[in-house]
Amino acid sequence: MRHGKKVNHLGRTDSHRKAMLANMATSLIKHKRITTTLAKAKALRQYVEPLITKSKNDTTHSRRTVFSYLKDKEAVSILFREISEKVANRPGGYTRIIKLENRLGDNAEMAFIELVDYNEVYGKTAKTEKKATRRRGGKKKAAAEAATEEVKAEAPAATEEAAPATEEKKED
Repeated sequence: MRHGKKVNHLGRTDSHRKAMLANMATSLIKHKRITTTLAKAKALRQYVEPLITKSKNDTTHSRRTVFSYLKDKEAVSILFREISEKVANRPGGYTRIIKLENRLGDNAEMAFIELVDYNEVYGKTAKTEKKATRRRGGKKKAAAEAATEEVKAEAPAATEEAAPATEEKKED
């Protein structure tokens, strides 16, 4: 039975696992996206999301706590300066794991893990045009409306041409 065994050891000793996750978390913070195996990505998600949550509260204590995990000054400053501002209103779920093809050498399941707010593809909502319902005779109505719009567009242009002519007469 697996009672109370929630940590994936990843086939490493405790010190090796902690060092590896700290290095991967630093790389994720600096580069915003990294490619790794699926098991490591899932372990990294559990490691880095509490650190991002802690970065929302910019105090000396939280900075020192995060530094004890990451062991990189530059990564801590990026986390507290840039990333915490982007995720300020997000209530968790700061990372996204997307599965890739298996690795050629050993057929390991690969994935990339990224910070959600830094992705250009998924981050923006696609603009969808509202499709109008089509009915019989729709083409005729559209053509008639377009013709009336053209006439209306030409009419103000004609009045503008006539207006300078009247002004010239007044000056004489």
